[in-house]
Amino acid sequence: MKVRPLFDRVLVARTDEPTRSRGGLFLPETAKEKPLQGTILAVGSGRVSNSGDVTPLQVKVGDKVAFGKYAGTEIEIEGEERLILREDDILGILDD
Repeated sequence: MKVRPLFDRVLVARTDEPTRSRGGLFLPETAKEKPLQGTILAVGSGRVSNSGDVTPLQVKVGDKVAFGKYAGTEIEIEGEERLILREDDILGILDD
């Protein structure tokens, strides 16, 4: 199934959370927090202004981004958890 976000929304796959703490302890699923970083899988066409002009998004497919803890809407696609965010919810693009 393909998902194409509308307008200024993006589809994000969260990065994998480590299973160990920095001290080497294994973390159970209940103790883990959801990561606040991810990779963009799909982008919408852009933001539509009041005059009807479409402004393209500044992010593109493959960008690694940081976003807020309560940002976006979680959905499940083919058994995988994904997140749909507005471009405004993205805090920044992460460089490697």
